[in-house]
Amino acid sequence: MSFWSRLADRLRGRECFLECDGCDERARLHQVEDADFAMALIGLGAKMAKADGAVTRSEVRAFYEVFRPPPEGRAALDRAFQLATQTTLGFDGYARRLAKRFNCYPALLEDVLDGLFHIAKADGAVTPDEMHYLERVADIFGFSETEFRRIRSAHIDAGDHDPYVILGIEADISDLDLRRAYRRIASQNHPDRLIARGAPPEIQRMADEKMAAINSAYGQILQERGLVASAAN
Repeated sequence: MSFWSRLADRLRGRECFLECDGCDERARLHQVEDADFAMALIGLGAKMAKADGAVTRSEVRAFYEVFRPPPEGRAALDRAFQLATQTTLGFDGYARRLAKRFNCYPALLEDVLDGLFHIAKADGAVTPDEMHYLERVADIFGFSETEFRRIRSAHIDAGDHDPYVILGIEADISDLDLRRAYRRIASQNHPDRLIARGAPPEIQRMADEKMAAINSAYGQILQERGLVASAAN
């Protein structure tokens, strides 16, 4: 059975399409099936589009850029999207379910936030209501303020483009710890890890964008410190 067929089956006869049998066990194994991850992103993503009170064409387009179903799966996705965009009520419940199921693997929760940022910035600006939505979801997921700033900076211009914020480190970090921090965050956010976590292939390009921001920040710090990439890696 294809992913989109499973999604359609779960939408039929279920009040909440985020429910899934065995999801907790897969979270403990640090993996999640495509349908589980996708349904979470659909629910929160659709309500992300509604966060400022109006669902714009660009936000709808961004949503469907994340999910590109074949013709036989479009009806299931349309139904899920329309149901979720009727109101923003319930988004915190979706987030809490995810936080409970995947608290042992925050990288997966960060993948979800990346998808929400992609939708939020689709119309060229993230409104205060949208940012509040993102902050609330991040808080429910258990991310600290510093961690949220790091995630946000990979998607939204951070004013001075502070590379230390992008890497989630302090400016006085030693060169040795800088290398260790970069390797850790690069490993956690590498697109191949996204695939290994079972994330749908439709969102893998977001990982490419984030990895590019991480590499750019690291390169900027190396240049500022007079280090060469080959010696620092």
